[in-house]
Amino acid sequence: QVQLVESGGGLVQAGGSLRLSCAASGSIFSVNAMTWYRQAPGKQRELVARITSDDVTNFADSVKGRFAISRDNAKKSGYLEMNSLKPEDTAVYYCNAYIKTGRWSPSLGYWGQGTQVTVSS
Repeated sequence: QVQLVESGGGLVQAGGSLRLSCAASGSIFSVNAMTWYRQAPGKQRELVARITSDDVTNFADSVKGRFAISRDNAKKSGYLEMNSLKPEDTAVYYCNAYIKTGRWSPSLGYWGQGTQVTVSS
């Protein structure tokens, strides 16, 4: 059984910073692309940032220059460093990862439970 657990959310003032973590556990052979999404109340879930297994990254235009994404393959973890936060960054942030449970297994997508980020003005 594979689990993804996010942590690091909270309440922060505009202009502040937060660092989200996403830890994968269970029977894991490899972790491929890791992606952070967010969903604000009444809005659709949107991609925030993605990092591939080759450390290629891409970001939503709304967070470019403010957010950074990284990963630690040894820890099977991913991170989202969020700086210069704005009230419009308020949302539940979800981690998604494509994981293989064995050498010949397909790479399947898994989701974490989400962590709330609230930015006050």
